[in-house]
Amino acid sequence: MAVSKVVLMALAVLVFVVALPAVRAQSIAPAPAPTSDGITIDQGIAYVLMLLALVLTYLIH
Repeated sequence: MAVSKVVLMALAVLVFVVALPAVRAQSIAPAPAPTSDGITIDQGIAYVLMLLALVLTYLIH
C-alpha cells in the first residue's frame, strides 16, 4: 500500500512539473493587421483600363 502511495505521489509531482510551466508560458503574439501598400489598388486600376481598352477596340472595329 505504501508503494502505491509513493508511485501515485511521484506521478502527481511529475504531472505538476510538466503542466505548471505551461500555465505561465507566454501567449502567442497577435498577427499584424493587414496593410495595403497600393499594389492591389494599382493592379485593379490596370485591369479596368485594360478592359476599357478592349471594349473600345471592339467598338471601333
